[in-house]
Order: sequence, then structure tokens, then C-alpha cells
Amino acid sequence: MPHADLLALDVGGAAIKAADGAGWAAAEPFPLWREWRRLPEEIGRMLERRPARRVVATMTGEIADCYPSRAAGVRHIVAAIEAAAARGPSDGGIYRVDGSIVPAAEAVARPLEAAASNWHALARLAAHHAASPSAMLIDIGSTTTDLIPIEHGRPAPRAIDDVGRMRSGELVYSGVERTPIAAIVRSLPFRGERRPVATERYADSKDAWVILGGLDEDEHDTDTADGKPSTREGARVRLARMLLVDPDDFTRSDAAVAADWCATAQARQIARGWRRAARERRPFSSVVLSGHGDALARGVLAAVGWTGEIVSLRDALSPAVSRAAPAHALAVIASGDIA
Repeated sequence: MPHADLLALDVGGAAIKAADGAGWAAAEPFPLWREWRRLPEEIGRMLERRPARRVVATMTGEIADCYPSRAAGVRHIVAAIEAAAARGPSDGGIYRVDGSIVPAAEAVARPLEAAASNWHALARLAAHHAASPSAMLIDIGSTTTDLIPIEHGRPAPRAIDDVGRMRSGELVYSGVERTPIAAIVRSLPFRGERRPVATERYADSKDAWVILGGLDEDEHDTDTADGKPSTREGARVRLARMLLVDPDDFTRSDAAVAADWCATAQARQIARGWRRAARERRPFSSVVLSGHGDALARGVLAAVGWTGEIVSLRDALSPAVSRAAPAHALAVIASGDIA
């Protein structure tokens, strides 16, 4: 395979994403918190799929609980990228929250400026595609939601680290795959009654969104609460367990009602973050959607009463690029295609 000029990586705690800025993108599940020792190998596998002369990277995986601190996580991730990229030519670098791309040694010397930096690159991409200079980015992934205000065509966050971003509402720990159902609701409807849910990881948000069609079924995906395939039938069984109901007594219709309740509650949860992030700002003129939680994002917009213009990166670019949007954003920044 010929070498591309550039490949950008986004190393997260649950997935590794890559893009070349020219339309190719990939997202591979990788449980960093469990398999951190294999990170160089996994990044190397991604680079074998798409060899490149230059490799740049951003990250959020440094917060994974396999690391004693964010700084330690940044150092390990940077070392893994360097080890993998050393197999071929690279004069790449690491993205920082000030918008610069710096050599690995500089990133390691000031690790907290490289930590959790992918949202900033993505916000720059969103500003480029927004229908107006004043906009809100909603990026919903498997684990979290980013709500990044854009003002005068530039990212305008109130905070730049995860602690501050959670406080401001710009980071909401709720996503379309890995959020436990018990973190979204305390009860679910079941045949005309509200029943309390078990405070146990019997089901995740992915189960609700597979049942509702917001995510595709995948019989090869066993990253679920019970380790069984991510299908509508499997999701029905897992939701039944949230109510301690025998799966044989929980119909597809029961599951659809419960899933819809979860989706509505999750949209309201994220809408509360939107309201905090939007507080005391000029009204936004447009919204940019990215990630693979498009259905949830539109539920959030309904919850906040949004009636303005919507730009979906899924439609403007492609579903694959939208899923790996931070990596794509970094690729086009590194290539000079956007400011």
C-alpha cells in the first residue's frame, strides 16, 4: 500500500480513531483501561492499515484508570505513538489545547496541555462547517458528549480541562454506547407502571439505541454488559434484567417503551449541560452535529427547543468521518486546510 502524506490519530479510552483528512477514516474499539500494555501494538495495527509519512495525534485516553495520573497517561500514550510510528518515516507531533502541534518531547514536558485535547481540534472543524460564526457543536460518542460554543468562527469554551468542562456543562459524561442505564434513569415504565431499576450494570445506553434503531445491530460486537452480541434480541434481554423481569416476560414492545424512555431521559440530561454551556452567551445561530449519536443529538435539540439551522458532519462529510471527527479535524488542521 502506498504511503499517505498524513495520518491523524485520536487515542481515546475506549477506541482508537484515525483519518487522513482526504475522506478515509476508521474507528476501532480498544479498551485502553484494560489493555494499555498493548497500545503500541494496536496503534501499529492502525498504521499498517494506512501507512503515512507523517503521523500526528490527539488524545483523551490519558484519563483511563490504568494510569495513576493524567500526566502519566499522556507520557504513555505519546511513547506508544512514537514506538508505533518508528516503523516508518514520520515528522509528526502531538496536538495541544492551545491549537498547536508540537514534537513529542515538548508534549511530554508539558503533558497537561496535551491531555484531553481532541475536542478543541474538533471545534475548529465545526467552526469551519458551521452555517454561521456563532454556533454550538454537539459531539456525541460512545461515552461522552461535548458541547462546545463557537463565537466569531472560533472555539469559545469556558474551560480547557475536563474538570472545568464538566463544571461548565461543556462535557457531559453520557454517550450512546457505554453509559449504564442506571446512570440515566432510576425507573422505567413497564405495562402501565413505573418500576425501579437495579443499580447494576445489566444494560447500557447502546442497548436502548440498538432497539430504537439509532445504532445498527452487530452480532460480532460483544462489548455489552453480558458479553453477548449487540442485537435487538440481546438488548431486549439486557433491558429486562434492569427491571429484574424474566426475559421471557419482557416483550419487544416492552423493550421499545423502556428504550424510548431512556432516550428521552438521556436527551434531557444532556440538555441540562447545553443550558449551562449556553448561559450568558449570545444566542447561537446554528448547530453542528458530529459523532455517531446523531439520533440522541436531535433529541437534545428537541429538548432545548432548537429551531435554527443544523449542519450534520455525518451528511456533510460521511458517517465514517463523523465517527472519527476529531482525527479528521486534526488531519485537516495539520495539512493546513483549515485555520
